[in-house]
Amino acid sequence: MNDPLRRRQFLNGAGLGFGGMALGSLLGSESGSRIAVNGHPHFAPKAKSVIWLFMRGGVSHMESFDPKPELTKHAGKTIAETPYASVQDPELLKKVRVVVVNDANGQQRNVIYPLQVGFKKYGQSGTEVSDWFPHIGSCVDDIAVLRSMWTTDDNHGAQVQFHSGKHRLDPPGPTIGAWVNYGLGTLNENLPQFISMGPRFFDKKDGHYLGPAYDAVKLKIDPKNPLDFAKPEAGGISPEEQRLGFGLVNRLNHLTSQRYPNDAALDARIKSYELAYRMQTAVPGVINFDTESEPTKQLYGLDQKETKPFGEQLLAARRFVEKGVRFIQIMHGDGAAGAWDQHSNLKAKHGELSMQVDRPIAGLLKDLKQRGLLEETMVVFATEFGRTPGTQGSNGRDHHPYGFSVWMAGGGIKGGLTHGATDELGFHAAESPQYVTDVHATILHQLGINHHALEVPGHKRLDIEKGNVIRDILS
Repeated sequence: MNDPLRRRQFLNGAGLGFGGMALGSLLGSESGSRIAVNGHPHFAPKAKSVIWLFMRGGVSHMESFDPKPELTKHAGKTIAETPYASVQDPELLKKVRVVVVNDANGQQRNVIYPLQVGFKKYGQSGTEVSDWFPHIGSCVDDIAVLRSMWTTDDNHGAQVQFHSGKHRLDPPGPTIGAWVNYGLGTLNENLPQFISMGPRFFDKKDGHYLGPAYDAVKLKIDPKNPLDFAKPEAGGISPEEQRLGFGLVNRLNHLTSQRYPNDAALDARIKSYELAYRMQTAVPGVINFDTESEPTKQLYGLDQKETKPFGEQLLAARRFVEKGVRFIQIMHGDGAAGAWDQHSNLKAKHGELSMQVDRPIAGLLKDLKQRGLLEETMVVFATEFGRTPGTQGSNGRDHHPYGFSVWMAGGGIKGGLTHGATDELGFHAAESPQYVTDVHATILHQLGINHHALEVPGHKRLDIEKGNVIRDILS
């Protein structure tokens, strides 16, 4: 069985079918092609890990973390009929497929849609948060809200743009999770470096020109089968038989390595099979919550059917952070566009979706903080764009890339502040506008990476793709 292909087929049948994934990771880290820091930060980091929470579809910034009471005050008016007519930039309005309804006479008018939920101030900072997010509101003194985000894609390809900085029509580029993986590698060789949970419907790759070694490992909250191809194909193979088979192939591989001592690829392949076996045993243990206390499970909402699915993913994220996983990416909102895409019935649907995530996210922040992990773990709440200040149809809002909100917490981020602002109607990022890769640059900076150094020969990145560190939110 000296043929590497036959050995690989044997291992696949023994339940190490994702050994190729581990092999890619090891080849990527040992090939010498990495231009990043390979586990050694350029400077002292403030954070070790990132938990990336992405709400697919476009959360309304005005009904979440940037309340605009002027919308209710001027509801039913055109923007030109308000004191804020100047925000109605003709060139932008040509691009916005929004704020058009039929009036009583059947004429189309651009009219303002009132806020669909109340809001109030929270914490010592007095940050205003909508009534749909009261649990996150209770954590605002640990959060920096960025109210002046902007992007250039007005359709859901903006999900790709928020992760990579690349427009959907541009050649694809690595995502932020891939760059973190590329730059720093792993803190735990028994677990994936980069994990993704939840639905993805657009670009499902992360590494792109970095290579598949930097793609996320897809994970399910199922201790019996958390990873695809992680169970033996042939039924009836006991753990002892699997271990013996693995040991045999490993010995044969090492015999071959003695014959070819300078074969780096072979050495990496041997290590990949070892890593694959370790992952097969380590991952299920991390997502087994039997050792968690009932108060902890309740903190994440595992006692409520609406919050349990997302809460389990966030509890798993905390456990992976404890084990040294660098980047955990969690997507919320099923469907091709994403469940947060409320062109109609915004009040009911945003209310339902916010209930699913509000308590679990607050639970994650509080749990990380009480365990002393928030200081070294960045938590990011993001979405591809906001929603329009005007109405679409009778009770919805359309896509809006010109001003929206995300927030960040932990890992050296100042809590209890808001950065930037949209205008009074939530139309434009009017103060300190931040492009999506400014968030990326800030994350990499807090991890100790000079993001300008993360380049690959033949793939020069534009300045806008690199972004700028948002230093006003750093402690």
